[in-house]
Amino acid sequence: MRTVVFDLDGTLADTSGDLIAAANACFAARGHEALLDPASDALIAFHGGRAMLMAGYDRLGVPEAEREEMIEADYYPLLAYYGENIDRYTTLYPGAVAAVQTLRAQGYATAICTNKPEGLARDLLAKFAISDLFDALIGADTLPLRKPSPEPYHAAVERAGGTVAASLLVGDTNTDRETARAVGVPCILVTFGPEGRAIERLAPEALLDHFDALPDLAAQMLGSA
Repeated sequence: MRTVVFDLDGTLADTSGDLIAAANACFAARGHEALLDPASDALIAFHGGRAMLMAGYDRLGVPEAEREEMIEADYYPLLAYYGENIDRYTTLYPGAVAAVQTLRAQGYATAICTNKPEGLARDLLAKFAISDLFDALIGADTLPLRKPSPEPYHAAVERAGGTVAASLLVGDTNTDRETARAVGVPCILVTFGPEGRAIERLAPEALLDHFDALPDLAAQMLGSA
């Protein structure tokens, strides 16, 4: 079965506001003002909790050894804060739901492969009532390895009932591009994330300016059913 695999943060949903808020809460707990901005630091947010903490403590000039200890100490409090406030600022990108619904109506399996912890990813889908739009979900902690290792992608496709050779990945970062390369499948990168069309530098098989175009792109890449 043809399968379309989606990244989550920065691809289906703009989660940067809630992610940045969680990091800033950790900084506030240490007596600092907000160190990250939800607009200008969105790309950092989409690289995960540790990346946000590192960026903040780098800006404070914290020495490397001390910084690593602080990041490890703050990582799980960050996840806890984020889990409690997971949908305060988050929005789905325009057309995302309709595109997934169209793909499914056309006979595609759909899955999510994300480096967000699985529990948080499932919570977010539930908040937006879209869990039933995906046949499988693989998170950062579902398997021993995460993207860009190929294993999570393989698992997402297989658990969705699809075939890797008839699949593609829709994402927004170099991690997604490298995952697709590791697996040997086409990659579509969205241009509505923080990098805009500069994401073209990663040479994906296609760029996606709006989700309305995704079903046609998928048909071009994977052929008819």
